[in-house]
Amino acid sequence: MKVIDSISTLRQTVNAWRRNGESVGFVPTMGNLHDGHLKLVKKAKSHNDNVVVSIFVNPMQFGANEDLDAYPRTIEEDKAKLISVGADAVFLPSVAEMYPAGLDAQTFVEVPGISDSHCGASRPGHFRGVATVVTKLFNMVQPDDAFFGEKDFQQLQVIRALARDLSMAVTIHGVPTEREASGLAMSSRNGYLSEEEKATASAIYEEMQRIKAGIEGGNINFSELEGAMVANLEAKGFKKDYCQVVNASTFKAATANDKELVLLVAMFMGKTRLIDNLQITR
Repeated sequence: MKVIDSISTLRQTVNAWRRNGESVGFVPTMGNLHDGHLKLVKKAKSHNDNVVVSIFVNPMQFGANEDLDAYPRTIEEDKAKLISVGADAVFLPSVAEMYPAGLDAQTFVEVPGISDSHCGASRPGHFRGVATVVTKLFNMVQPDDAFFGEKDFQQLQVIRALARDLSMAVTIHGVPTEREASGLAMSSRNGYLSEEEKATASAIYEEMQRIKAGIEGGNINFSELEGAMVANLEAKGFKKDYCQVVNASTFKAATANDKELVLLVAMFMGKTRLIDNLQITR
């Protein structure tokens, strides 16, 4: 596996593959890799001749009081995991390499509408940072295919929109959420949880499954279902950020006429913010 830290070397590597007629898959990450990330790499390998994985903790998507400095960085362990699943190159840019003029002078990309609600409302500027760094990485790697986990469902839709709206020649693949045996969605932030908190956190998935079963059984009183889920989780020590059944395309509150839905959830367990979602077809 090639270890690359400069844009120029990355482009030389990709250009050499291209000259050989080989395709390129891409998996952007912030590191501290778990089985969910490795699933993305395996999926990319099944689609492409070569796979680039980037590891970059993007300061542009963190708010002033968020966990940028505390975000876990495990580069050596991450490299070993990537080698084990056959990644061809890992791109490890510095902040200066990514943002040479500094964050304040950086041209940015913003996807209107879909970026404003839910995680966008809770974390102002977050999706601007995501959209900007993903656009930059796409321009650096020039992949045929890019792979993202569906756990960050709103992020996935933001990226689909920017690729479409900016006429990018990349196919965006969503890959189903990888879960612990308990049902808890795998996340780098799970490392902030104690074992006791981790066990409790599995209740999010249990409650999501209950809502899904209710809707599939004909219950369209979405606000009542949401309220019951929040009450049950708050009784277990969670604090609500949001919990809503929405139209899977518009992210607006679901109505009786909507068929393709997604339950979007963000809850705090102590200081740790956990997000999850479940797609539901009526």
